[in-house]
Amino acid sequence: GMPGDEWAAMSLNSTSGTTGEPKGVVYHHRGAYLNALSNAVGWNMPHHAIYLWTLPMFHCNGWCFPWTLAALGGTNVCLRQVSAANIYAAIDAHKVTHFCGAPIVLNFVANATADERRDFDHKIHVMTAAAPPTAATLQRMQEAGFDVTHVYGLTETYGPAVICAWHPEWDELALDEQAEKKISQGVRYHALEGLSVRDPETMVPVPADGETMGEVMFQGNVVMKGYLKNPEGTAAALNGGWFRSGDLGVMQPDGYIKLKDRSKDVIISGGENISSIEVENTLAKHAAVMLSGVVAKPDEKWGETPCAFIELKDGESATEDDIIAFCRDNMAHYKCPKTVVFGELPKTSTGKIQKFKLREQAADL
Repeated sequence: GMPGDEWAAMSLNSTSGTTGEPKGVVYHHRGAYLNALSNAVGWNMPHHAIYLWTLPMFHCNGWCFPWTLAALGGTNVCLRQVSAANIYAAIDAHKVTHFCGAPIVLNFVANATADERRDFDHKIHVMTAAAPPTAATLQRMQEAGFDVTHVYGLTETYGPAVICAWHPEWDELALDEQAEKKISQGVRYHALEGLSVRDPETMVPVPADGETMGEVMFQGNVVMKGYLKNPEGTAAALNGGWFRSGDLGVMQPDGYIKLKDRSKDVIISGGENISSIEVENTLAKHAAVMLSGVVAKPDEKWGETPCAFIELKDGESATEDDIIAFCRDNMAHYKCPKTVVFGELPKTSTGKIQKFKLREQAADL
């Protein structure tokens, strides 16, 4: 039956693998219902969509998609293991129309070998979030025939609550320019009341100049009830009538927000703020780089310097000097990594890079 009260708790989700401090996020029925429908409307999902689970259902309730598919009478296609071969095989066997995944999943698909791939002639829609995707990954996905929608949100906002709503005229742009448009996080979801970038101290919205950084904040029914048995954490996160995301971004002149960093991931070198996301975006364009995580390394002279941890593609090689030279050719020199470490990156069960572990490694170097 229906709940007696829409505000009643519905599910509990743990969050914060990237910071190492888990919290229990309490969802209510109203928020879950509204975001489940927002997924369908925002993504133009038809009745009876065939949905492939590459996103774990335990990750923020599968971004509310279990409920979206129930509302649409859709088909759930499940995988025992997420790999490029299994994704292509499922698309081929079940005529999958939609799947979601963090950028790491897109990397699997975009870098699949010829024998892992399958030919398909129907449109496959992919939704990505969890960490900002790089323009290079988005471009490779488009080239492989996948239509990618970029969304953004947090476990505290029932998953996707912001969408990079696509303008038809952007289809005329070159693929690399389309990818640059797509890395913006975008505008509020249909059921989100308020989305704003504000100075966290004064609560004044930042100007829409694409330059001034502030904290991204959310307001409305698709914001959590609170953190379980954590009144201090709840009060801090829902302070001043807005949910404070801890993400730093800018408001662009077109009203689309663009993330610059997690507040704790900004690298301050010689007094200059360096966005780890911007450095990772540059590294992703290097032909040998599969994944990268950029963190602050303590430095006597500069306070902090950028340190890049890099996972190379199978069969590819690169040296620290190659990587640094590539960065210097492609971005302001002060933003370039001063140190490069190669090896497998530590990840959460949902495929996010655990920056707190990288910071510990960088401090030990």
